[in-house]
Amino acid sequence: MIYADNAATTRMSDAAYEKMTSLMKDTYGNASSLYSFGQRSKEILEDAREDIANIINADRKEILFTSGGSEADNQAIRSAAVIGKRKGKMHIVSSAFEHHAVLHTLRALKKEGFEVTLVDVHEDGLIRPSEVEEAIRDDTCLVTIMYANNEIGTIQPIEEIGAICKKKDVLFHTDAVQAIGHIPVDVIKDNVDMLSASGHKFNGPKGVGFLYARKGVPLTSLIEGGAQEKGRRAGTENVPAIAAMALALQESVDKMEEANKTIVAKRNRIIEGFSEIEHSAINGDATKRLPGNVNFCFEGIEGESLLLLLDDKGIMASSGSACTSGSLDPSHVLLAIGRVHDVAHGSLRISIDETISDEDVEEIIKSVKEVVEYLRGFSPIWRDLVNGRKEFIL
Repeated sequence: MIYADNAATTRMSDAAYEKMTSLMKDTYGNASSLYSFGQRSKEILEDAREDIANIINADRKEILFTSGGSEADNQAIRSAAVIGKRKGKMHIVSSAFEHHAVLHTLRALKKEGFEVTLVDVHEDGLIRPSEVEEAIRDDTCLVTIMYANNEIGTIQPIEEIGAICKKKDVLFHTDAVQAIGHIPVDVIKDNVDMLSASGHKFNGPKGVGFLYARKGVPLTSLIEGGAQEKGRRAGTENVPAIAAMALALQESVDKMEEANKTIVAKRNRIIEGFSEIEHSAINGDATKRLPGNVNFCFEGIEGESLLLLLDDKGIMASSGSACTSGSLDPSHVLLAIGRVHDVAHGSLRISIDETISDEDVEEIIKSVKEVVEYLRGFSPIWRDLVNGRKEFIL
């Protein structure tokens, strides 16, 4: 078995697992209780908050715990919308290849009278800061651009975009779910006002994440009912999961530099191997991408068939976001960078970590080559391309 879908979710680290299970068993007091057993949970909660804040160069009071990245995205965007509406500013700038947690929230806000401008994503999978600046208006209340794309892995010029927003006095939010724990993130250096993260993307547990909100940015609560998280999110905090997330993030950051050397070398070998397949193309810039991300299109095949046959060979991969894996529509990310529907349907995302071996890498390359050749062997689309009835695009 070769697991190559770490962009969808990662395995919990042993230390994070031990931390979470031990707290669930032995330190289960409610962090809001006044007695000592509950206050021990409170101490663990606040230690985790402090640790996460230090990792991203924030203040502990700026960290709010959530159920994951989607909730954090929703709260950040809706909070900025409330702030903007009070000031008569109801315009938001984003991009066409954001995660659906962002795009669907923006769609809902449009129904409430907000106007949304989606800046172009270029063929290399990168957003141009100058185009973000051009999109900002006097009535813009928020710019929300993801740190690294969840499908094609391209890393955006967040520091430059943040500097533009700071100059324009516009709130800047970034969905950093794919970036945190894999590349350095510094909210001060990056000029970020709000940032979303999710524990299961860096070897922590599922169902827990956090939202960074700079001091002075008032958050609108999505969940009412209690005074937890200083009134910003009601509900008893999941202390075991939060503590495990903080530990997993620290582990990821501590090993990042050394691990990424290995991961990048193996990623580049996969890119090299896939490039040997005729009429294929990498999606997004080959180097300005997350260390473990490889995303390719193979002309003349369907991505779903490719995934199923790879699964038969013991290789677990994806054709895009796990959040839309049940959809038959081509990836909105690939369409945003200019891939046509027929090509976008034949996509494959490989996302690896440092545990994958050189032998695994060669098996992935070999298997993908075999499956692509097999699928093309009875594909009517491929037959039309080869016989000249259709023109090759890749």
